[in-house]
Amino acid sequence: MKNVLVTGGTGSFGNAFVKQLLEQKKPVERIVVFSRDELKQWEMQQQFPKERYPQMRYMLGDVRDRDRLRRALEGVDTVVHAAALKQVPAAEYNPIEFVNTNVLGAENVVQACLDTGVQRVVALSTDKAAAPINLYGATKLCSDKLFIAANNIRGSRDIRFSVVRYGNVMGSRGSVIPLFLKQAKHGTLNITDPKMTRFNISLREGVEMVKWSIENACGGEILVPKIPSYSLQELAHAIGPNCCKKVVGVRPGEKIHEEMITTSDSNMTIDIGDYYAITSEPDEAINNFKSKGYGARQVPAGYSYNSGTNPEFLNYQQIRRLIKENVDNSFEPC
Repeated sequence: MKNVLVTGGTGSFGNAFVKQLLEQKKPVERIVVFSRDELKQWEMQQQFPKERYPQMRYMLGDVRDRDRLRRALEGVDTVVHAAALKQVPAAEYNPIEFVNTNVLGAENVVQACLDTGVQRVVALSTDKAAAPINLYGATKLCSDKLFIAANNIRGSRDIRFSVVRYGNVMGSRGSVIPLFLKQAKHGTLNITDPKMTRFNISLREGVEMVKWSIENACGGEILVPKIPSYSLQELAHAIGPNCCKKVVGVRPGEKIHEEMITTSDSNMTIDIGDYYAITSEPDEAINNFKSKGYGARQVPAGYSYNSGTNPEFLNYQQIRRLIKENVDNSFEPC
């Protein structure tokens, strides 16, 4: 990682990823933030001023524009693709916009990387891409397939494409925890379904996983972290134990429980310690990861990784501690 480009680099993940790159001991020569929001880029420049961080670059552009992507990728060796439209209800109402960004935009990133000498590509995915029931999840599944299949057409190029798939990022924009924190101030939490569960990962953990993938992925894997779950009921108790809990019903396109590995994926999934890897060549992947010093083995037939049956669940005390550490250090239950 000498010259890194992050699509959607002004988002929650992009900010955290750039911050870690700038703080690590091994210097990065150039970091290109590629996004379409000029205000967020300006705000990011205030956080990482050029005088202190001369390696920072900012390029306005959209992943829908392949020519602009090619220009941005000149001299870049590593790409992290984080740009996406993500809100489930918005996807149900504006489907073609999500297709244009999440699917066609992903293909533009693939082709531009193949054209410009990029060596490592890691694309961010979501648990909603596993057995999707909403359009957002379906577009991210298509995106995953495009990045994995790109390894088939790399030819003699020194380039590897991989995907990381994880659950709800604690405190990310538009997610449930910031929403509950805001609602708790008014005394009422709107709960879709008390039985609903979600995987949970911190931004720091998500960034570390992407960095690990850049260093260790062999190409062609969908990498899945081993992370805890929480129930919406426990989350509501953690944030607003004295608040009124109003059940408002499941929104269109939502699942009660999320999956990251389905039973249909089990015969192509290997366990590599802190992560799982879904791959079309499990035997080859086991040998590749073992050669890198990692233990690797096939998961049992019929295995699934579901937020409702996950063996590790967070209780309300753990959730409160994580909110203080990762979202708001002044947080107090209401």
